[in-house]
Amino acid sequence: MDNRLYFVLGDLLANLLGGAFIGWLVWLMIPTGWNMWLAMFIAMAVGMLLATFVFIPFSIFLGAMEVMVPLMLTGMVAGMVTGMRGAMGMLDAGGAAFEGAVCGLACIVAVWILNNTIRGPQMN
Repeated sequence: MDNRLYFVLGDLLANLLGGAFIGWLVWLMIPTGWNMWLAMFIAMAVGMLLATFVFIPFSIFLGAMEVMVPLMLTGMVAGMVTGMRGAMGMLDAGGAAFEGAVCGLACIVAVWILNNTIRGPQMN
């Protein structure tokens, strides 16, 4: 992953917007009262499927693999979280988008930390 400001902000924006969009779409399809385990698995698959379409516009500017890997993780996590939360209780559209964005932020931070840990110190 590139550490120039353009790419850092691009990755952050892609995951925030992707997570919010996926959370909102999962909120639309999972009604309150569903079995939360079933909702989690269906929303996880839907989130990853949606992430394949969300990453395309961002990959033009930021690179395909650099955007796809964190966004697929964001799609999976945002789908699972908002799917289970929506099935357990009342959740509005703004809350679902916010939860998805928080999931996107958590995922990109986790990917950056793990990437830097695995690569170790780099000489520029």
